[in-house]
Amino acid sequence: MRALVTGGAGFIGSNLVDALLARGDSVAVVDDLSTGREQNLGPALAGGATLLTQDVTDAESMVDAIREHEPEVVFHLAAQIDVRRSVADPVFDASVNVGGTVGTLEATRQGGARLVFASTGGAIYGEGAERDLPLSEAADCFPDSPYGQSKLVAEGYVGFYRRVHGTPAVALRLGNVYGPRQDPLGEAGVIAIFCGKLDGGGSPTVYGDGRQTRDYIYVGDVVEAMLAADARLAEAVPEAAGPYNIGTGRETTVLELVEQLSRIGDRSDFTPRMQPKRPGEVRRIALDSSRAESELGWTSDTALEDGLERTLASVGEASG
Repeated sequence: MRALVTGGAGFIGSNLVDALLARGDSVAVVDDLSTGREQNLGPALAGGATLLTQDVTDAESMVDAIREHEPEVVFHLAAQIDVRRSVADPVFDASVNVGGTVGTLEATRQGGARLVFASTGGAIYGEGAERDLPLSEAADCFPDSPYGQSKLVAEGYVGFYRRVHGTPAVALRLGNVYGPRQDPLGEAGVIAIFCGKLDGGGSPTVYGDGRQTRDYIYVGDVVEAMLAADARLAEAVPEAAGPYNIGTGRETTVLELVEQLSRIGDRSDFTPRMQPKRPGEVRRIALDSSRAESELGWTSDTALEDGLERTLASVGEASG
């Protein structure tokens, strides 16, 4: 099969590219390398993947890319993912997350392909405190950040192209994804950041009281969900319209992460430095993924401790 992955040099995207190549697909990657890294694609490029260094907000270049590579499926992962940046610059956030998605959808429509869109479950529902967690897809969406709002708007366009143009397209609402290749020096991805501090002998910074919760899901499980969603689209199953929550259904506090990593890394001195809460972040969230289980045949398989061990090992390998 022929596939195109936007944001394919990023953390999740590069893991997806590897999985697509492993099953024998021909893969083209679109990434402007503003946050993605070409080194994430080292084995993939050696294995035959093609990298197109371009911006998904350039609608004409997306049409050209899909016309040239003729993918059967487009996995749209390119995004502005930093909640803090979305608060500081909501116009830029919308230009990437909404404008880039619409341009990719239009190019996909013209190319006669199907599309799997990486949305967010961690930010799209808004505050989960005082609500019955885990939240299902039927829950109201009240984003607390421009990032969550832009993803919700982009989901609307995914549904619009499916209804009006007949484009086979589906949105996956991802939990807080972690795992190998997540940037330990970046602004997003608390597990990778903590692993970087743990590996480097530093201390973790915790914002707020550390009791805020997230639904942490391992990147390998997310990749499997994306492949499962595309398989359903390829079968033209009417009910495979989504959106689908992709999470574990379990809440984990930031302080619990610190405690588990301290134990895994054998660092009794791995204690947090507390800082004030940051704007735009929810207090509690967890996702009910039973719909993905019943309609896509997908469930998360990786226990948090196992995923943390793999992530820490990957950070150590990269720094070594």
